[in-house]
Amino acid sequence: MPTQSKRWFGAEMSLISLVMFIVEFVRGAVLVSLLPIYGANSLGLSPDVIGAAISAHYITDTILKIAIGYLLDRFSARLIVQVSLIIALAGVYALQFADVAWMFIGASAIYGIGMSPIWIVCLTKVTEEHRATQMGFLYTIWLFGLGSGPIVCNILLDYSSSLTYLLLVLLSVLACLLSFFMPTQKALSGTTRIPLGRQVSVLKERLVKMKLLLPGMILQTMAASMLIPILPGFAADELGLSGAQYSILLTVGGLFAVAGLIPMGKLSDKLGGGRWFLVIGFGAFAIGLYVLALGLTFWYCLGIAIILGLSYSTILPTWNALLATYVPPKQEGVGWGLLSTFEGVGVMIGPVVGGVLALWGGESAVFWTSAVIFAFIGIFYASLKGIGAKS
Repeated sequence: MPTQSKRWFGAEMSLISLVMFIVEFVRGAVLVSLLPIYGANSLGLSPDVIGAAISAHYITDTILKIAIGYLLDRFSARLIVQVSLIIALAGVYALQFADVAWMFIGASAIYGIGMSPIWIVCLTKVTEEHRATQMGFLYTIWLFGLGSGPIVCNILLDYSSSLTYLLLVLLSVLACLLSFFMPTQKALSGTTRIPLGRQVSVLKERLVKMKLLLPGMILQTMAASMLIPILPGFAADELGLSGAQYSILLTVGGLFAVAGLIPMGKLSDKLGGGRWFLVIGFGAFAIGLYVLALGLTFWYCLGIAIILGLSYSTILPTWNALLATYVPPKQEGVGWGLLSTFEGVGVMIGPVVGGVLALWGGESAVFWTSAVIFAFIGIFYASLKGIGAKS
């Protein structure tokens, strides 16, 4: 029976990983390429409307994570994923008709609703044994999909925007169809239904225990997302990079991040994880961002991109394995939904903070501020002991 269960988990994870790859491929293409380029060139929308649409996507995605987690504890993951992917398909399909601002923003918000459950479903499938390794595998799939989507989309947009849009719609349809092959399972809580009052009480206890981690959850996602609105301008204006050189830096950094996730996850499992993986990762990330802000030549920047990618791969598996220790048993959906919501707060406010800092002190100031935040997080975690221990 254990062998059969293990095989079943592997087959299920293979299917849901494929679904997640397709979903994240489309999401990356939509947010990074389709909304800005298709919205401006094909629909004639202004930049502020496009920015509001991207924000609307992240807001609905983040806000709904707790509700999705609650539903996952009561209904099968297959049903939740099917419904959500149909909603996501509706959002992508509606973009072609969204030639006025409120429709464009609304379609993007609907798309955010559909994107909310898939990541939480994947997290609830992670077992306690080799947790960091499995986290590394999931993040490899996530990063590869999210990164390759914009690259393919940008190439296709040079030839045909309608063909690019059609491809994303068809991929969304494929993800919906694949979700029907997921096994039908009971809710995450099984046959034992925990009363809502007890769930709230347990979650409150867990949040109290991890109260020292909550600021770091928000700060690290905020510090990273601060860079999103200023990266292209910084690369061109401060570093003097061409579009091709900028693409090379992003690709190299992403490849090293993806390549390092599973090995770093295995190493974390082998050495027992712990805060020092986080300290080293955040510290290296801070140093890389600070040096990058000095405006060095392309080849120096290429080395920094490698360091940043490896630092990212060091942090992610250990960090999420750490968070998993605070998820209450039989409340995985609600627990991961709550934690994802805290992390999503940083993603929502980071671009706004980065934009204001760039106006106030220039684009380099955003890098320096982000580097200081990451360094502070690393120093703070170095001072903590016993984080992640269940009690």
